[in-house]
Amino acid sequence: MPIQSLKGALRALLLVAIFFAGVWSQSSGVIDDFLWYLPDVQYLAIQHLWLTVISGGLAILVAIPLGIVLSRPSMTRWAESLMQVLNVGTTIPTLAVLALSMSFLGIGTVPAVFGLFVATLLPITRNTYAGLKGVDPALMEAAAGIGMSSTQRLLRVELPNALYVIFAGMRTALTINVGTVPLAFLIGAGGLGELIFTGIDLYDPVMMLAGAIPTALLAIVVDALVATVAFLMVPRGVNPSRA
Repeated sequence: MPIQSLKGALRALLLVAIFFAGVWSQSSGVIDDFLWYLPDVQYLAIQHLWLTVISGGLAILVAIPLGIVLSRPSMTRWAESLMQVLNVGTTIPTLAVLALSMSFLGIGTVPAVFGLFVATLLPITRNTYAGLKGVDPALMEAAAGIGMSSTQRLLRVELPNALYVIFAGMRTALTINVGTVPLAFLIGAGGLGELIFTGIDLYDPVMMLAGAIPTALLAIVVDALVATVAFLMVPRGVNPSRA
C-alpha cells in the first residue's frame, strides 16, 4: 500500500508539473514561437526520417547476413577479430566518422548515409551473432537428429530462436541512428540538426527545441514501431513480451 500511494502521489505531482509548464509556455509565448517553426519541422523531419531509413535499412541488410556468416562453426576462429573491425564504427566518434566520409565522398547525403551506416552496423551484427550462438545446443542436436540440413536448421530453428535478440539489436541501433542524424547537418545532409545547430549558433532556445523535441519523439516512435514488429514476428515461445 505505501508503494502504491507513493506512485499515485508521483503521478499527481507529474500532472501538476505538466499543467504549470503548459500555463507558463502559453503565457510566455513559447508555444506560439515553437509553432512558427512548424513548417520547417515538417520539412526537415522528412529529411531526417529519410536518412534514418536509408542508412538503417542498409545496415540491416548487411548486418544480419554478416552476423549469420560469423556465427557459422567454420568462422569461430575469426569471428571476434572481424567483429573488432566493425567496432571501429562505434569506438570512433560519429562526428569523426562523418568527417572522414566527407573527405572521401564529398558533402551531402551520400557521406552522411555512409557514416550513419557504419555507426549502425555493429549493434545489429553483434546481436545477430550472439542470438544465433545462444540457441540451445539440444535444439540443434534434435534438428540434426531428424535429418534437417544446415540450411533448414538455420531457417527453422536458429533464426526463429534468435529473432528476439536480433530485434533488440535493431531497436538499439535504429534509436541511436535517429539521435545521431542531426550531426549529418554539419556535412550538408539536412535533417532536424539544422534547427538544433542553428539555434545553438544564434542562441535561440526555441529554435533549438524545435529541432531537439521532434528528434526525441522520432526516436521514441521508431523504437515503438520496431518493438511492435518484434512482438508480432517473434514466436511466442521465445518472446518474453508474449509469455
